[in-house]
This record gives sequence, C-alpha cells and structure tokens, in this order.
Amino acid sequence: MSDSAPDSPDSPDAPFAASVPTGPLVIDIWCELQCPDCRTALDDVRALRARYGDRVDLRLRHFPLEKHKHSFAAAQAAEEALEQGRGWPYVEAVLGKVEELNRQGEPFLVESARELGLDAEEFDTALVDGRHILIVDADQAEGKAIGVTGTPTYVIAGERLDGGKSQDGLRERVEELVDRLLATPGQQDAQDTQDAQDV
Repeated sequence: MSDSAPDSPDSPDAPFAASVPTGPLVIDIWCELQCPDCRTALDDVRALRARYGDRVDLRLRHFPLEKHKHSFAAAQAAEEALEQGRGWPYVEAVLGKVEELNRQGEPFLVESARELGLDAEEFDTALVDGRHILIVDADQAEGKAIGVTGTPTYVIAGERLDGGKSQDGLRERVEELVDRLLATPGQQDAQDTQDAQDV
C-alpha cells in the first residue's frame, strides 16, 4: 500500500536521503491476498508489530500472481480499504479466508468490507472503475525490478528476504536484520528523538 492512513502502519515513500533516518525503520512486505503462504505469514507480521511497535513501519506492497485469478482485484480492494482507513484490518480479514476468496472472488471482497463496517458500495465501484490499478501496477513493477518473484517477500533497507519458496526461519532472519539495523547509532538516535517527540 503506497499511502498512509491514520490507523494503519502504512506510509508514503519518502525521497531517498543520505542522512540519518528520522523515522521508523521501513519494512516492505510484498504480498498477495490470495496466497496461502501470505496467510501463514500473518503470524510473522503480528509478531513483528508486537516486538517492534512504532519503531518499524510495516508497509504492504502488492505483488499479485497470475496463478491466482482474484489477486489483482484483492490488491485493488486492499487499496480501497486503506483509503477508507482500514487497510491492515481488511488485509488480515481477506488473508484469513483465502479459500472463500478462491471460491467467491469479488463478491467476497465486497462482503469482507461490509463486515468491517466499510462502505461496501464504494468497494464495488472501486473494483469496477479501477481507481487503484495504477498503485497495484506500480507496486508489482517495482517488485519485479528489485527481484521479487514470490510472496511473501520482505525488503528491509534494500535487503530482500524471500519467503515465497520457504518460510522456514524467515521471521528469525527478519528479526535479526531489524535488530541489527535498529541497533545502529543513527537509527537509535532517530528513534530516541521520535520517542521524545511522542511524549
């Protein structure tokens, strides 16, 4: 997801700067909402949120796979949920019921929005008018450009950790990299500054 919402950990891409980071460490999670491996990875995402809190910014990036016929529509629906302020809750709800998405397709995406109290009619309209296609296409193109081939894939500080082939040890590898990056003096100083501003 490329834009921020008040209740989600998503944030816009900031321009690259050679200076010390001033915010949370960004973890891009290349995901596909019809992917059973991404559903399994939800536990990892929850564990990362619990462990790091606001020291990391978990950003969903779309990588719909051709083998899943509803994945592109699901990515667009996730963007609509983000626009309505419930990006991650929607993503978790859809990933939690991958089999239903497989069976029902777009009607399931709209019904999931309704169950979360979102504007289901607006979801339906967004899926028809394609207002989020460019965001999904841009994410997918960027993923391909940096070597993403499957989902889930994590990208942290330019380092790609691929869980598309096997998730064995993936969370541990992510945590090891995040711990190392958060322990660097520049990142810790930036985090301390951010914590002081939040008080």
